[in-house]
Amino acid sequence: MTETLSIRIDSETKQRLDALSKRSKRSKSFLAAEAIAAYVESEEWQLGELQAGIAELDAGQEIAHEKVSKWLKSLGKAG
Repeated sequence: MTETLSIRIDSETKQRLDALSKRSKRSKSFLAAEAIAAYVESEEWQLGELQAGIAELDAGQEIAHEKVSKWLKSLGKAG
């Protein structure tokens, strides 16, 4: 099921969307819906990861900066 959403965008973006719609032979609505869906998915993932990281820190599951720094410096070295 789909719903209607009205948005305001600047004229340059609208012109670019018009051109992309013609070139891709897709409707502006299709392209906008795809872009919004991709944005929402990305933001949900990013915010979820940030919240998980904060929860790990709150639970005391952190790694000291010095330990990470030492590990990074060891990368690529034999031994």
